[in-house]
Amino acid sequence: MSLPVCDATAKKAVTPDEEIKQHLIDESISAYSGNCACPYNSARNGSRCGKRSAWSKPGGADPLCYKDDVSEEQVEAWRRAHGE
Repeated sequence: MSLPVCDATAKKAVTPDEEIKQHLIDESISAYSGNCACPYNSARNGSRCGKRSAWSKPGGADPLCYKDDVSEEQVEAWRRAHGE
């Protein structure tokens, strides 16, 4: 029985934009020092952060919370950094 031959010209799978955006959002939230990076996060007492979130307040931290917050440039930079 012979093994399948690998095609050296096969292209590496490209990560979908939506997956990259979610990865960038997850990284952004993880990098935030508090509990309320985004409106949908929970405060220490278990309540929703809502308008108390960093995302909702002007100035200061500017976390990525929604896919619309992630620019095409950020997606492309992620692709370059990860060899895609």
